[in-house]
Amino acid sequence: MTQLQLPQGMEINAPIKPEYEQILTPAALALVAKLARAFEPRRQELLALRVERAKRLDAGERPDFLPETQHIREGDWKISPLPKALECRRVEITGPVERKMVINALNSGADSYMTDFEDSNTPNWENQLSGQINMMDAVRKTISMEQNGKSYKLNEKTATLLVRPRGWHLDEKHVLIDGKRISGGLFDFALFMFHNAKEQLARGAGPYFYLPKMESHLEARLWNDVFVMTQNELGLPQGSIKATVLIETILAAFEMDEILYELREHSAGLNAGRWDYIFSCIKKFKLDQNFCLADRAKVTMTAPFMRSYALLLLKTCHKRQAPAIGGMSALIPIKNDPEKNQVAMDGVRNDKGRDANDGYDGGWVAHPGLVDLAMQEFKKVLGEKPNQIDKQRPDIEVKAADLLNFQPETPITEAGLRYNINVGIHYLGSWLAGNGCVPIHNLMEDAATAEISRSQVWQWIRSSKGVLEDGRKVSREMVLAMIPDELAKVKEVLASATAAGNYGTKTYDRAAEIFAEMSTAESFAEFLTLPLYEEV
Repeated sequence: MTQLQLPQGMEINAPIKPEYEQILTPAALALVAKLARAFEPRRQELLALRVERAKRLDAGERPDFLPETQHIREGDWKISPLPKALECRRVEITGPVERKMVINALNSGADSYMTDFEDSNTPNWENQLSGQINMMDAVRKTISMEQNGKSYKLNEKTATLLVRPRGWHLDEKHVLIDGKRISGGLFDFALFMFHNAKEQLARGAGPYFYLPKMESHLEARLWNDVFVMTQNELGLPQGSIKATVLIETILAAFEMDEILYELREHSAGLNAGRWDYIFSCIKKFKLDQNFCLADRAKVTMTAPFMRSYALLLLKTCHKRQAPAIGGMSALIPIKNDPEKNQVAMDGVRNDKGRDANDGYDGGWVAHPGLVDLAMQEFKKVLGEKPNQIDKQRPDIEVKAADLLNFQPETPITEAGLRYNINVGIHYLGSWLAGNGCVPIHNLMEDAATAEISRSQVWQWIRSSKGVLEDGRKVSREMVLAMIPDELAKVKEVLASATAAGNYGTKTYDRAAEIFAEMSTAESFAEFLTLPLYEEV
């Protein structure tokens, strides 16, 4: 292992492989240190504000549009013009920063590829650093690999690259500044910017990002200030960075105009991050006896609160000349079962068709096999137009009560409860083994979908409405009795899958323990990934 030259006050508590030296250069780490020192106090203040707000919601407060920012919602401003590379985003593919995934996604035929240091990635040291190496190679078009006698390299034409760093709540535990952990998101962002921003601009694109898990416009303001300082430090024109914000918390849905406004020089629009959004609703109203959502499979984009959120996002974006990007359909192609595959493909088709007809400029898929199908749905509506930002929707009227109209409440079934437990154990076991993006029961699961599973179980136990359709109340004892059964089923699936031999089942036993603990504990853990991160 190598010795690095570190900025004063920085410690790295992790192995430094020789290949990491190209990423962890003195100048790159100096930028990490500068941003960490400048913005860590504000990050901590904003995280403290989240805790205070959560307490008020637990006590019965309900979110509403902010009176103090009414002038922004009613003002006639627009975001800065989009760069050419971000005008056309009809289909975006997403996936972790793993090398083969990066090559396949860039080659997939999608307009853009969001590469993910966050929800579909286990943020262990190896993944974060090898991900940065993969990004350097991808930006320079030199990324390639050999696997099982097959060669992977980039096509002439590739998707536009967007990068998702970690959210404000996640630390990078291996890097300390003045004895304290730094922000995982700033670590991911600073290293990527230092090594790639100038190269991207020289190649006709630029440093483009997705920003996750925001809960307020103040958190967007913090990112904007980070962008301004970083562009100054690297000698880049202001506005070179463009960022799309995922609206994946119920609180951010009440501040969409304000979030776009804070980032207006750097904005590339908003995305309807549906799975985290459902999780956020459960989390924020977890103690409300009257709040209860049906089986996860029943809570779709046509549910009243989801429909209201999707339409408000669309109207808000287009009013500000910003792209509106639809969220992820978790369905994936199903091999060896034509009937089930047809149902899945029809589901994706309906999802993308609805978004396109509503006026969305694009949508997400999780698998290269879905790019063409999604593209067809957007082209039916857009033709060869790059977007439909000119499709204004003044007809849409969404009030606070519409965003809070949580339906459907029923049915809650034993099959739905078992499904949540099964997916939770399977996903957590895979995450602990280093893989944060997993096909389970023909759906692509990441941290967001796993969060729905464990938060629903926790909330059903506590809600007076958490009753199965056969009349039994969901209880701690019921859940604990089902966990061994579901763990056994997960192990059966793993035993029949060729990949099972890669990491055995030890992490799944631990996953079952963690799921039991988190879904039945007295207090609710804010994020699944926080305690998990301490184990990798």
